[in-house]
Amino acid sequence: MTDQTVGYIGKAPRTRFGLRELRPATTYWLAAAITLIVLAVRWGTEGGPATSIFALAVCLTLAAVLVLLTRRILFATVTVSGLALSIVLGASIKLKKMNMVMHAYDLLFYLSSWSTVTYLWHDYRRYFVSILAAVFVAALASAIAFCVDGSRVPRRHAALAAALFATIAYGASVAKGERRHTEFAYAGQYLTFFFSSWPETLAALWRGQLLEAALKAPGPPFSVPEQCALRKPPHILLIHQESVAPPSYFPQLVYDRALDSFFHSADGRLHKLRVETYGGASWLTEFSLLAGVSTYSFGGMRSFVQLLMAGKVHDTVPHVLAQCGYRNVVFYPMLRNFVSNDKFYAAAGLPEIFDVQDQGAKRVNERDRFYYANALAEMERHFARSDKPLFTFIQTMSTHWPYDVTYEPEEEVAGGGAGTDPEMHEYLRRLALAKRDYEFLKSELARRFPGQPFLIFRYGDHQPVATRTLLGFDEKLEAEDVLLEVDSVGFLTFYAVEGINYRPPDLPAIDVIDVPYLGAILLQAAQLPMSDAYKERLRLMEVCEGRYYSCPDRREILRFHRRLIDSGLIEAR
Repeated sequence: MTDQTVGYIGKAPRTRFGLRELRPATTYWLAAAITLIVLAVRWGTEGGPATSIFALAVCLTLAAVLVLLTRRILFATVTVSGLALSIVLGASIKLKKMNMVMHAYDLLFYLSSWSTVTYLWHDYRRYFVSILAAVFVAALASAIAFCVDGSRVPRRHAALAAALFATIAYGASVAKGERRHTEFAYAGQYLTFFFSSWPETLAALWRGQLLEAALKAPGPPFSVPEQCALRKPPHILLIHQESVAPPSYFPQLVYDRALDSFFHSADGRLHKLRVETYGGASWLTEFSLLAGVSTYSFGGMRSFVQLLMAGKVHDTVPHVLAQCGYRNVVFYPMLRNFVSNDKFYAAAGLPEIFDVQDQGAKRVNERDRFYYANALAEMERHFARSDKPLFTFIQTMSTHWPYDVTYEPEEEVAGGGAGTDPEMHEYLRRLALAKRDYEFLKSELARRFPGQPFLIFRYGDHQPVATRTLLGFDEKLEAEDVLLEVDSVGFLTFYAVEGINYRPPDLPAIDVIDVPYLGAILLQAAQLPMSDAYKERLRLMEVCEGRYYSCPDRREILRFHRRLIDSGLIEAR
């Protein structure tokens, strides 16, 4: 018998709130049983051995710390088990409704303001109530466990256990490596992701804001014109070319050089664009283009910028266009709530979203011609009833992976030359189809709307995974595991500007443009009045030689961010 068990002989058990304290041996058995049950439910759902051990070790560390504070092992076990199961429930609901699992910053983001609580209550009431009920039940179970827990573990034992488990958690964290930038969309790894997200959350809290910025900046706050009077501005087509980059970046490739013209602007030149992601995470490029700031400036929170910054960026490209009288619409090839894009789009000045269901798509990666045809049909409807200029944001998908399936096999188009990697061969085929469909779009614009001026602005959001072997990586490596230096050719795509019944002005002569400047270039190409903030972006583009986050004089960018914050154009908290 233990000393604690002997101490109970001849004594009446203590009671709290009418609950009788259990013998220490009973609490140990109950704690062990609860641990084994939770372990059986969750083990294997957190991914591989490293991630599973990491999640378990963090839970055990938390339990040991609670034992150190209270000396009660049953209370600690029940509390941490309830916490873990509440996180799993919240993460699974969030993944189902928002395509993202639970992040540590969610606790601050959703619960720190009445507006976000109201948003949850209005849009997700049933789920919000179920999470609150789970938290209440877990808290009640913890309170009962505290009252009936008869164990009194020596604090030195708890401290040693906490140190041991924390060491194991650290080792597992190192073994599992850095979090993949799309891990927030992985079903099952709920605890791993939540626990891994605490360092970047604490870094953001320590910084005091999400966006990196100087403490103060010279110059007055930026002013925003309330409206801009224009006679007949061009209609604007902004085309997001999914996974598209010029094959000419890789001289070792053998392909049909007729493809090169697909990447040229009206001036006959290839204009290089440096993006901030490889092989996926298109929303990062979208955010930088629309908001005019780098996702890198959000540190470890950058994968969530669209969700975190929804309603907090007040001078986006669509906002500027709306002030100039444009009607803004989006043709989106995914469900509108993918990574909460609908919330970000609406707040960024893009309230009309035609998603995959609205467009009647039978598959996500329809031919580009499919999305162009839908946009053309909406243009006909618009021009028949309105004389407002139209901004149409079209996202394509035909060049998206996987490349182990022949896309539109009945179409005869050139791929790669002899010896070309099969994935690259298929990618080159899809580029040829994309080029053919873009030529269809231009011909239809000219034919259907002979009196209307159009500015067509296209860009590649990131390179396809088919280029990873050309970058020196294994063909089996997934996109998020391809780690590149900021100057790698793997971050280079393109932007191209053309006009139909419209002549765009000259484009910047800078060799490579970072994506946060792209919105300012679009507004300049449309010859629209520029706000002070967009004029400053064009100045910074020249001063920084096309770079943004890696500007040689980074103080310029940080001061610019401070002016955006002080002007109320960005809310950084």
